[in-house]
Amino acid sequence: MERTTLDLWVGIFVVMGIAALLTLAMKVGNLSTYNSEATYTVTADFQNIGGLKVKAPVKSAGVLVGRVSNIEFDTKRFEAVVTLSLDKRYSFPKDTSASVLTSGLLGEQYIGLDAGGDEQNLQQGDKIKLTQSAVVLEKLIGQFLYSKAADGSDKDSK
Repeated sequence: MERTTLDLWVGIFVVMGIAALLTLAMKVGNLSTYNSEATYTVTADFQNIGGLKVKAPVKSAGVLVGRVSNIEFDTKRFEAVVTLSLDKRYSFPKDTSASVLTSGLLGEQYIGLDAGGDEQNLQQGDKIKLTQSAVVLEKLIGQFLYSKAADGSDKDSK
């Protein structure tokens, strides 16, 4: 009887450990439950979204206010069309701006919303017109190196 009780407790401990690992994996992978029923969707067009992925967070003032629900490519304008599912508890003015931002130096990318001052709020299906694309580190380094090379060639010609 004692051996059976010990086996039962070990089994319960193993099941709880597996459940904890699954919960942790879902949190890390942004797959945790998010109430998608109490949301409204808006779209935003970006020239470059970098490494933004579906289910990436949408934050305003550091607070999670929604998730990226879809990413498509517009073949006529050659831009990324990002669909945002925003929580109905949070309403944003029509002149809100959206930016692709990065958590930390090499962290995950997310959408940051900066509220404007319009009296009318975004509604289901609206489009955010003011957007700022992702900053691509390679382009910044290339521009820096090119400007330094141009400065060096100007000094040599004098």
